[in-house]
Amino acid sequence: MILTAVTFFVILSILVLVHELGHFLVARFFGVDVEEFGLGLPPRIFGKKVRGTMYSVNWLPIGGFVKLAGEDDEEKGQQKGKVLFWQKTKKQRAAILLAGVAMNFFLAVGITSYLLTQGVMEPSGRVHIERVLEETPAAAAGLMENDVIAKLDDKEITKPSDLIDATKSLAGQAVTLTVIRENREFQVSVTPRKEYPQGQGPMGVAISDLEKKTYPISIAPIKSLEINLLRGRDMLGSLGILFWRLITLQPLQADVAGPIGIAQVTGQAVQFGLLAVLEFMSILSLNLAVLNVLPIPALDGGRLAFVFLEKILGRRIKPAFEKSTHQIGMVILFALILLISINDILRLVRG
Repeated sequence: MILTAVTFFVILSILVLVHELGHFLVARFFGVDVEEFGLGLPPRIFGKKVRGTMYSVNWLPIGGFVKLAGEDDEEKGQQKGKVLFWQKTKKQRAAILLAGVAMNFFLAVGITSYLLTQGVMEPSGRVHIERVLEETPAAAAGLMENDVIAKLDDKEITKPSDLIDATKSLAGQAVTLTVIRENREFQVSVTPRKEYPQGQGPMGVAISDLEKKTYPISIAPIKSLEINLLRGRDMLGSLGILFWRLITLQPLQADVAGPIGIAQVTGQAVQFGLLAVLEFMSILSLNLAVLNVLPIPALDGGRLAFVFLEKILGRRIKPAFEKSTHQIGMVILFALILLISINDILRLVRG
């Protein structure tokens, strides 16, 4: 329990730190003064001011922030000698706002790249036997663990469903399997059962098409980029479904998780070791990037939307209106987190 809590806190802290560091570095690159770099949300536990920036740790460990001079209120931000956020060009402001998203995305790509060099399970295009149950047609035919089933009669077997569907449709009939064992190909005759114990299947084998594949460091980043782009697309689709269900007052899906659900999954990842924790951290980082790029007030995408609106209208939106919009967005986000957290608790109680 303690290990899970510490791991959860460390992962969250790293993701937030990387995200806010992106805003901080790009803002500094363009010369914008940073008033505060905070880990967690206020109230403040402690802080130290270094070269004009307050570095703080706050009580609510659910996020973080970078406060840029003149970001929310033009008049309030006008201080002598300060370089203000709103004074920068629209492209520079957009770059600052997108920097956090970019940092989380590239963190996900970096972690996934490392995992690829360690080896990952991928569909191989061939089906192998993982386990042969005793007193089954497969055992009687002499099939063994790690045997590759290349064909059933004349049908090519490239994925588990090929073998499952064929043996069910041909149950009670003798079939010829082409088997590869230690680079040697041979054939055996098997008669799949019409009736069998639950979970055994017609032949009595556990099969898979997943094999461990290790990528060289020169290829891993490219493959990782592809993987994370596809994951990001799927996440956007899932978020769209989530918002639709909320708008139409439908029940939340079981795979929708808030802080409590994420902490629970963290505990499960810890049980499988460091690589599983890193994989989970990569997915969370990508999720944070995808969520923040959405045009929702209070998120980076919402602030970016005001920059685009300024471009379309040809003038800056009143700072007070923008600030109020983001405050309302923050309240809605907290309400959403609360709703999802209640759903997490109910799921845990129900088992």
